[in-house]
Amino acid sequence: MGKNVIAMVPVRAGSTRVPNKNIRPFADTSLLELKLRLLKNVQGISEIVVSTDCDKSAEIAIKVGVKVQWRDKFHAGSAITNDLHWLHIAETTPGDIVFLAQVTSPLLRVKSMQAALETFHALQGHDSINSVSLEKKFLWNEHGPINYNVAVTPKSQDLPDIVSLNFAITIISKHVMMERKNVVGHAPKFFHLDKVEALDIDDLIDFKVAELMYQELGYDWLIN
Repeated sequence: MGKNVIAMVPVRAGSTRVPNKNIRPFADTSLLELKLRLLKNVQGISEIVVSTDCDKSAEIAIKVGVKVQWRDKFHAGSAITNDLHWLHIAETTPGDIVFLAQVTSPLLRVKSMQAALETFHALQGHDSINSVSLEKKFLWNEHGPINYNVAVTPKSQDLPDIVSLNFAITIISKHVMMERKNVVGHAPKFFHLDKVEALDIDDLIDFKVAELMYQELGYDWLIN
């Protein structure tokens, strides 16, 4: 396609549920350093950029040999809405295609990122790649069951195929991301991940589980 693919890695200093989540020790590394080292193994990424307001994150980025892009207080704050956050990331991406890489998905393998990027370049009729998880759960709201008939309760494997965005992989053109103020395009192509690779760190329990799994699986599993 001849367009620059920029891996944007947003990490901010503030984290309420897991203090210093991005830079605290994670087995023999940190979430940020691990993600940067994995990204350097993905073919077709023109540049890796750490978007941050954190001095320690910047030090890690420099040590690994990637670009640091400083974020202002507002765009790195906890009060900013996702639409404004995504718009800012898109506007500050120094290339044509945004490969948004969240450090909170530490068990995402290089081969999955590579496959997703190759899929994006071959897209026809879609304008973004978004990783998803299959949700075979009995879902309810205040009005009752959402995805099944309570009078004829199926087995969980027979529930309809509903997916949730896990944000482990997002690939989208810069102009579409700016237009949408979102990481999901007008016609997204879903990229399915299993439970291990889709694991997202949202709280300290997730962090500890991911750390234990990383220690068991090993770095070589992630890059092969």
